[in-house]
Amino acid sequence: MNDTQYDYDIAVIGAGSAGVRLARMAASKGARVVVFEKGALGGTCVNVGCVPKKLFVYAADVSEQLRIAHGYGWTIDSAQHNWSTMIKNKDQEINRLNSVYGRLLDRSGATTVHAHATITDPHTVSANGSRWTAKHIVVATGGWPVVPEIPGAELGITSNEVFHLEERPERVLIVGGGYIAVEFAGIFAGLGSQTIQVYRGPLFLRGFDRDIREGLAHEMRTRGVDLQFDTDVVRLERGADGSIEAHLNDGEIRVVDCVLFATGRSPNTLGLGLDALGVELDTLGRIPVNTHFQTVVPSIYALGDVSTRLQLTPVALAEAMRLLDHLFGQGTQQMSYDLVPTAVFSQPSIGTVGLTEAQARERLGEITVFLSSFRPMQLTMTDLVERTLMKLIVCTVTDKVVGLHMLGPHAGEITQGFAVAMKAGATKADFDRTIGIHPTAAEEFVTMRTPARH
Repeated sequence: MNDTQYDYDIAVIGAGSAGVRLARMAASKGARVVVFEKGALGGTCVNVGCVPKKLFVYAADVSEQLRIAHGYGWTIDSAQHNWSTMIKNKDQEINRLNSVYGRLLDRSGATTVHAHATITDPHTVSANGSRWTAKHIVVATGGWPVVPEIPGAELGITSNEVFHLEERPERVLIVGGGYIAVEFAGIFAGLGSQTIQVYRGPLFLRGFDRDIREGLAHEMRTRGVDLQFDTDVVRLERGADGSIEAHLNDGEIRVVDCVLFATGRSPNTLGLGLDALGVELDTLGRIPVNTHFQTVVPSIYALGDVSTRLQLTPVALAEAMRLLDHLFGQGTQQMSYDLVPTAVFSQPSIGTVGLTEAQARERLGEITVFLSSFRPMQLTMTDLVERTLMKLIVCTVTDKVVGLHMLGPHAGEITQGFAVAMKAGATKADFDRTIGIHPTAAEEFVTMRTPARH
């Protein structure tokens, strides 16, 4: 550390989740750190990702509570949602978090440079006409929304712009089948927009458990989302009245006020200078790295969405800590991508950890599946018919729980705790011996006794 041959011990490009964590923790260990960020501090998650999206989800959840209220004796007249108030309050919260990230970096002793950075040689970063040298350079520039190459695509928006709409569109078309698409479909429908979601495949959320995917599709339709599978947008045109005409591949035309492209994200590597240094990208546009997040250029590393196969903020944070240990610690920590819990903040929400049923059958052969579907207790005094789905997948030979999936209220909160148990190697017998908390939905995971199928 503190190699006088260089200006800094480590230069970090990108002040998102991974970059800020690595920078401030390295600085706290005495390393000389410089961070480059051309945009707002906090990266995608804080500014145009998980944080504002979850705030929007909370807003949409209120409409569900209003629907339930009558059954519990509440009379709520003329409840209305004010989009501009939500945007203003969201902006205040994001600005507060930007400031928090700035203070974290300043207090750690790291130097922050607000500019686009380019790597000009294995130990040099250039920005705003100046040069900085560093023993290690870390790329943590995240991802960027992909827009399909169709005529009129410029009429649509992405998740970067959706948080800054001046007013809520009355009619919205969402293109895509990933978690961002289903989350915004739930958000707009919950806030009162006529919502259409089109996806070119036969069923959305590819990679998730099929029972959960089918269950969510059913629930979204009951909430008024117009789901169109095996469907794609082939072009957009501006209507005479200012609306957008979305031409679909089946010949149908949907007239809406807003088209949101949620068609994936690509690693943000443009203009970094990596190609000139011999750092080639893989077929998905990611920066290939070894187990220590090192590229083919030994002094250059990559973290988070720009390199990893899992685009999740907690994964990026974990990678940053593993790299910190490699560069400035004992070098004994290894990154594991097994049993990473995740949630989809759809309406209703999804929580999942471990293998899907299809993955378990392919990898383990003999499995036992436990499945429970029920109407949540909260809805029993209402006319709502939403159902919660909970599923356990067990390796028949070892009795280990290898997959846990939930569709229903608070799925993410419930799944987090069970992820700890599964990481510790819990078996179905361990689940069975655990006393449930009654009455809760979570207790269903420890009371399922009858297999649904083998």
